Amino acid sequence: MLVSVPATSANLGPGFDALGLAVDLRNEIIIKPSSFLSLATIGEGSDSLKIRKNTLFLDIFNKQYAKLTDKNETFRFEFTNRIPLSRGLGSSSAVIVAALASAYVAAGATYTKRDLLNLALEYEKHPDNITPAVMGGFNVACLEDGRVYSRKKRLPEYLRAVLVVPNKTISTARSRTTLPKFYSKEETIYSLSRSSYLTALFMSESWDLLRIASKDKLHQNRRMKMMPELFDVQKLALRNGALMSTLSGSGSTFFNLCYDNEAELMAEAFRKRFPEFRVFVTSLDNNGLVTKS
Repeated sequence: MLVSVPATSANLGPGFDALGLAVDLRNEIIIKPSSFLSLATIGEGSDSLKIRKNTLFLDIFNKQYAKLTDKNETFRFEFTNRIPLSRGLGSSSAVIVAALASAYVAAGATYTKRDLLNLALEYEKHPDNITPAVMGGFNVACLEDGRVYSRKKRLPEYLRAVLVVPNKTISTARSRTTLPKFYSKEETIYSLSRSSYLTALFMSESWDLLRIASKDKLHQNRRMKMMPELFDVQKLALRNGALMSTLSGSGSTFFNLCYDNEAELMAEAFRKRFPEFRVFVTSLDNNGLVTKS
């Protein structure tokens, strides 16, 4: 049995905790019956004992599997991790979604993606990463009475994501301490108007106006000050044809959207200017969670 979950980029500038999209950089888990618990990990985090133990995955899987079957069976899990860890690309959300889906697949139980999305809220209180991880595509999401309400837009094949992944992390918890307890009316209106405009542009595929819509005054610049070189990443992206350039989640990755024929040139500019950073060129993902038996 195979479970596959994509990386995600959340916020997209002004869409703080509400907007996100999926990119074609996937973590995969192969699940096999076994007489004892067995885990194997390759890729991102394979040199870390903490990651190889996959405690979060196992805790969620075991809890959900017991609910579904009332059994205590064991499996072999083979993890292939491609999503960079603690870099604002939804690696934690991918683990949560994968663990829940794996429990259903292993139990042979039926589910809907909406079911899984709402179950994921127990472990991730913001819907901006878990929604595109489950649904794929571009998503606008909100919470009401403990449920996720969302709308998805499939993204065209001629777009690419150029992901710039620094060699340092920005802690989500620490980065939230840089944000004020109160915002001015002007800041709030500025970001609210652009979040609304950004959503409209994605839904209508009006890509050439994203530079205006992706500006933000709530969180992005405050978080970027924790790693000032990110301002140079953004400037270089916009000089090299990026339709938009935004901090991915709380960082430290920068998400840059462009047309497919400009992606490699942009990536080369990043590699030349920031040789210590990793650069990924990926398609956007419209499938979200995928499971196969």
